[in-house]
This record gives sequence, structure tokens and C-alpha cells, in this order.
Amino acid sequence: MKIAVPKESRADESRVALTPEMVKKLRAKGFEIGLEQDAGLAAGFDDAAYQEAGAQILSPDEAWSGELVIKLRKPSLEEAGRLREGAVLICHLEPCTQDEVIRALLAKNIKAIAMERIPRISRAQSMDSLSSQSNIAGYRAVIEAAAHYGRFLPLMMTSAGSAKPARLVVLGAGVAGLQAIATARRLGADVHAYDVRPETQEQIESLGAKAIVLDLGESGSGEGGYAKELSAEAKAKQQQLLADELAKAHIIITTALIPCRPAPTLITEEVVQRMRAGSVIIDLAAANGGNCPLTEADKVVVKHGVTLVGHTNYPAMVAADASNFYAGNIKNLLEIMVEKGENGLLLKDLDQDEITKAAQLRAE
Repeated sequence: MKIAVPKESRADESRVALTPEMVKKLRAKGFEIGLEQDAGLAAGFDDAAYQEAGAQILSPDEAWSGELVIKLRKPSLEEAGRLREGAVLICHLEPCTQDEVIRALLAKNIKAIAMERIPRISRAQSMDSLSSQSNIAGYRAVIEAAAHYGRFLPLMMTSAGSAKPARLVVLGAGVAGLQAIATARRLGADVHAYDVRPETQEQIESLGAKAIVLDLGESGSGEGGYAKELSAEAKAKQQQLLADELAKAHIIITTALIPCRPAPTLITEEVVQRMRAGSVIIDLAAANGGNCPLTEADKVVVKHGVTLVGHTNYPAMVAADASNFYAGNIKNLLEIMVEKGENGLLLKDLDQDEITKAAQLRAE
């Protein structure tokens, strides 16, 4: 079975779907692998490294004509048109709505696996790219916060004086939020965290942070470990009770997202006005509208003296490791998708396994 990996075409994307390390492991399992020329260069993997691992270097047309095409990001409409009829495509497809790209894939009978739809069950953990990439985003968000904050994060004592630790608040204790907490604690910040799901309090405290506990009159726990959208009354109460905690923060990292819904507003403009000058907000929900209405996607802006960072692709800032994590997710997924036949590897019926069945794109 032949795998083809095109070069990512989005301007902000430096990751690659397979790394030389994973190419070597997949070759050992019987796959033939080709990558578009310079596909991994932005992540620090040159063509020579791939060739040494056993991959072929392909032209752009060859990279899109494979029977099994693996990407990171959703293809453009033009790229979708270059796929062969009936091919298998694995990537992040942003499948909340069926836009022209998804309709084009379905029209060509493409067997498309949306990595976002990998179910959150025990045996699928090693294939969960949302978690692997969110982990990196949480780490990189703290590094970004430290770079924009004009003071120390930890307690610093010198002969010239001392500096108190920065008060850092993390909103959302999912994968990204927990990694942000752990990273900020390692850097010595005074970390506080909040999540609408009551069960996260123990996780927050286990990482050495202080949990912010609010009585909203309802739980925000949803299906599959995700948060659910609160009622309008609970949202208003949440904003009111959070306001004082947030106004005291030097740094806020927001990670609150609800699948296929706009990001909930957690930091109002009034709260930003109350924060001290020089404070920083890192809004990981910027691509979905932001947890603060003042955030601008893919921009760093200063409003009311507060720096708001709206980057939308933190994993691409740690491209080599992010690529290797994603490639590991892909390798584990492929292991349940194929079986050995007399003449090599064969694709299984994707509806036979609950993981590939859930992740497969279908007409609505």
C-alpha cells in the first residue's frame, strides 16, 4: 500500500504529516511512502532524511495522486480536485459544516478520515491528534506569555531587590489547559485555574495550581470529556463571579472551546479595563471567536494597556515535535486500518471498527 504526503500549503503551517522516524516504522510494516519535495523542510526534516528512512521524494502531482494521502490540514478546493477518485484521505477536516471542500471530497467518493472525529475512548488515545497537538499548544502558550509579559514569572531575589511571582490564570482545564498549568508551574508562576467541569478540580490541584471554584447552579460537563455550553443564566453568572479573579491576574491563558460552537466569552472588555497595564491575555480560542471579544485572530494587539495574543496555530511554533506527535497518531491509526493480504497490505472496511467508523466523513 502506497502512502503519499503532500506539502502543507497554508502560509502559517510549518508541520508535516509524517516524519523520518515514523516513515522508518511504517516502512517496516510494509508501507511504501512518498513525500512531496521539501514537505518536511519547515519542520526541520530535509529530503535526505526521508530518503535515508526509505521514502521516495515526489512531485506535487504525484503527492496528490496516491491511493492513501495523509495531511495535517484540510485541503483547499483545488487540492481536493487533484485527489484520485476513491482515494483515502486522512487529515484534520474541520467537519462541523459541509463546505465546498467536503462536498467535493464526497462527490469524488473519497474515503475521508477526519482526525477531529477520533472518539475519546481508551483504545483510541494513541490516535487522538487533538490531544497531542493541544498538549503542545498549552506548553507554547506559556512560552508566548512569558515573552510578552515584561516581568519575571517566578519569584526572583537578588542583591538589587526582589520580584514577586506573576499571577497566572488558566481558563479551561482540558489537555491544553493542564499542560499550560504544568508549564507555568515549572517556570515558577503563581498559577490559578478554572473549568466549568467540577471533576477537573482534582487535576488542577494535582499540578500545584489553585482551583477557582464557582457555584453556577449547573455543571458544564459534556459528553466524551468535553465541556458543554452553559445556559444563558449560568454564562452571565460565570462572567460576574470570574471578573474579580481575572482582574487580579498578570497573565491569563484561555483555552475554553466547545466542539462546533463559537468560543464562550469568559473575559469581558470591562475585565480587560480593570487589569493592570502590561498584563497579557493568551487566547487559544482565537480561531473560534476568542474567549475575549477584544482578541483578534492571528494578531497581537494592545487594548486598554493589555496585550492580547491571538495566534491560531501554536503547535506549528514547535513544528518538529508537533509533527512527530501527529505522525505517531497517524501510525497508530493506520495499524487498525489495514491488514496483510497475499499481495501486501489491504485496506479494511472502515465501518468495521468503531474508531474509523466514527471518524469517517459522510454525506449529511
